[in-house]
Amino acid sequence: MRILIWHLHGSWLTSFVQGPHDYLVPVTPERGPFGLGRARTWDWPAGVVEVSPSQLRDADVDLVVLQRPEELSLTTAWLGRTPGRDVPAVYLEHDTPPVPGARHPMAGVENLTIVHVTHFNALFWDCGASPVTVIEHGVIDPGATWTGELDHAAVVINDPLTRGRTVGADLLPGFAAQAPLDVFGMRVDGLARAQRLDAGRVREYEDLPQAQLHTELPRRRVYVHPFRWTSLGLALIEAMFLAMPVVVLATTEAPRAVPPEAGAISADLSELHAAVRRFIGDPAAAREAGLAAREAAGQRYGLKRFLRDWDQLLQEVSA
Repeated sequence: MRILIWHLHGSWLTSFVQGPHDYLVPVTPERGPFGLGRARTWDWPAGVVEVSPSQLRDADVDLVVLQRPEELSLTTAWLGRTPGRDVPAVYLEHDTPPVPGARHPMAGVENLTIVHVTHFNALFWDCGASPVTVIEHGVIDPGATWTGELDHAAVVINDPLTRGRTVGADLLPGFAAQAPLDVFGMRVDGLARAQRLDAGRVREYEDLPQAQLHTELPRRRVYVHPFRWTSLGLALIEAMFLAMPVVVLATTEAPRAVPPEAGAISADLSELHAAVRRFIGDPAAAREAGLAAREAAGQRYGLKRFLRDWDQLLQEVSA
């Protein structure tokens, strides 16, 4: 099958393109948000092919995976075919709604299945009478490489300075008071300065390639997930696969993903702070929790299940 899909969420797409299909990814000269092309920080297989808007007009496309409302009209303009009418299509929703019960922008679009990545998202988005399904995340197993040699906590957050409370950026000083905190992600430079934190307590690691991130994270003793209102982060699942103990805010999909034995999950910050201190001070307990986290991640978020679920949906929609 030849699938048209935009490069939006690189980590998610890295798993998706491991399937047996050909994946056409739009590219524009400026590599803007609707023309990023192939990833530069993830290793994608040869089946992922860059196509320009002009090349798409003559491209043989079997199915379109939409991820943003604008892609509906872009597909019509670039491909010359209307999704859901002239070419089979699904709409992949990565995010939680801005407020509970918000009407989904694709609700009611004819012949368009809305795919959610978590059951929480499917519950909270109002998709009207549109067909809805859930395909939970799948992650390429990076291996159980946790060493915990550094008595630091790690967190992965993109855009903490602009996303603020949504991603729990305001909670980072509290965690940094329990242990040195290493912050990884896109546009994290300047975070410690903006929050007036001691540079010795918070260190920033700007947009590392995935392979390097997977090398650095498991050197830290514990992984912290402070997100208040966001879809289930792939970085959390990856940390669990790495066999890291996880300390997680009990919001959105996290209670389904993280069993208590994998570390700590709570809406009580004092409990989460205590868990960070415990794992920093007890490497044996951290290792035990990390192995439980890895077991839980493997049971629910394996790549084979993910690709199987997607293949089944793609076949149903294309039929």
